[in-house]
Amino acid sequence: MFVLFVIVSSNIQTMAEQNTEAKLKSWLKQEKIQLWNPPYTEDEDNGPGQQHMQGLAERYAPLLALPVAQVSGALEAIRLQAVNRGKGNKTFRETNVATLELLLPRDCKKDPKSKNLLETRLDVGVQEVVDRIGEQYGLKYIKLILNGRTLSVDQRLDEQGVKNHSKMMVLKVSDTELKQQLSEEEEKTKNQNESIQRTQKGFQILSERDGSEDTSPFLEIADQRGNPLKIPHEEKKALILAMGLHEKGRSLMKKKQFDNALCHLLQADQQFSKCGSALLSSVDNFAVLQLDIVWCYRALEALSCLEDGKLRLQRAEDCFLQCYGEQQQRLLMIKGNTGREEVLFLRLYLLQSLLSYLEGNDAQARHQLSKVESLYSRLCLDSEKMSQLMVLGFTEREARLGLRACQGDLEEAAIHISNQRQEREELKQRERQKRSRRMEVISTLTELGFSRRDAARALQLADGDVDKAYAILLDSSQAAQATNNNTEGALSPEKVDQLLYLGFERDVSEAALRLTAGDVQSATQLLLDNQGVLSAELLSESPPSTSSSPSSEEPSTSSSTSTEDNELVNEVLEDISRHEEDYLDLTLEEESQLIQTMKMYLSRGHTRTV
Repeated sequence: MFVLFVIVSSNIQTMAEQNTEAKLKSWLKQEKIQLWNPPYTEDEDNGPGQQHMQGLAERYAPLLALPVAQVSGALEAIRLQAVNRGKGNKTFRETNVATLELLLPRDCKKDPKSKNLLETRLDVGVQEVVDRIGEQYGLKYIKLILNGRTLSVDQRLDEQGVKNHSKMMVLKVSDTELKQQLSEEEEKTKNQNESIQRTQKGFQILSERDGSEDTSPFLEIADQRGNPLKIPHEEKKALILAMGLHEKGRSLMKKKQFDNALCHLLQADQQFSKCGSALLSSVDNFAVLQLDIVWCYRALEALSCLEDGKLRLQRAEDCFLQCYGEQQQRLLMIKGNTGREEVLFLRLYLLQSLLSYLEGNDAQARHQLSKVESLYSRLCLDSEKMSQLMVLGFTEREARLGLRACQGDLEEAAIHISNQRQEREELKQRERQKRSRRMEVISTLTELGFSRRDAARALQLADGDVDKAYAILLDSSQAAQATNNNTEGALSPEKVDQLLYLGFERDVSEAALRLTAGDVQSATQLLLDNQGVLSAELLSESPPSTSSSPSSEEPSTSSSTSTEDNELVNEVLEDISRHEEDYLDLTLEEESQLIQTMKMYLSRGHTRTV
């Protein structure tokens, strides 16, 4: 408790100062006062013009309801920022050396009030900058984040949008002391890059599975009712990967590993960008991801990621309106109630209140906070009712979600939870029956000589219609036979002999003819251009020979690869919640703390505007 109080007190001071500076900057801009010019800055040594600075402090202090000395300090901080920025601009114009602001991890800040600046050219590689920062601040593994995007170490700064005065967030990838405390299994995933790569590979494996194997788990995109959605294959793969990375990030957030969580969430954001806008606007997954990213910013005290945070919250709000309807009428029609989703709006308004405060807009911050408190009073549950539902055999999550869905009505909540359990069991039963029927149809098609993989894919294309699936398989078989015939024609002895006569080897002659569909003249030119030697890349373009028999199976995966794949799949499946509304199951403990903190921020009294 003591530790929490110290941290909160420190945050209040930092954020209160940012709030004060934001208001002062706004007023200075309105009055067109340039603190970096005389009479506020003396030309000789860039020192402050004491008399005029003092006059400003005395004028603004009553408006802020703050002591003159405190306002004077804030004005001097703003003046120094402006002077240093001007110096940085001059240096950049004359030498192309940019000044970057580093947002360091909390435990690396020697002086919380001073800015951590780095001077560098922008045409250097990110890895060079990473090495410099690591050496200067004693950080072994770090990532650099610019506007919510991880900078790639194998590219230059300017190629990734870094400019003079850019603010870059520095995230630690691993911690030496933490390593000693981690179990052997957790230590395997200590490095965030490795963790992200394993997560991506695991979900890529799942995204390729089509359900042709009886026992192998596979993923299916479904709506809130559990009905499968038809999505183009490539878009489905990106969506599965995005949702998987998001789930991993949320799992890390629950463990308070916000640095690692943020890396996964930003990767999920990149994958979501590959999905069509129509798809993203019809589901709330993308909006929830934006909220989670900004929540991580807050937890990491990355208060300077203000602009990116604002954009993400706006995206979230727009997406919620699109998905749920202006008055949440669409959500009401789909689910029958809106109580559970209100926790998302509570977090949205709370973060908007925080960002408004950081911008110096206290009125907007209070307005958003009042909406938060109204929602919180409805969503904060009666512990006695929670206990009564749990005595009936319901889980804590079921009790919490049920009471919120029924506005706190105990009897209705019990009925609602029972109905949901029944619906969930019926859905599982339908899934079991559906999979059983699917396996029967696949077995029937394999008995006709087709591979299980081909049969499963054909059945998917045919929406489960066995006759259509059979027709698809026949067409594919005939096409494969035609390809074989064309290949045989391309490799006719006469054509091969012509190339042999010109002095080329038999194997490269045959490969060249395959690549050029049997055109002797094109094959000759290809071989001449490559001095009679075809590279591995060219040879890989040669179409593989296809057996005319539809019963030919694909090469089986090696045992070691299969075992590794299964380990990866099981690993990522651990992070997927078995409850479809897990993302709505917020205890509101963190939110409650932030609400109290925001009330403390805003308790300094209403300030007047100029």
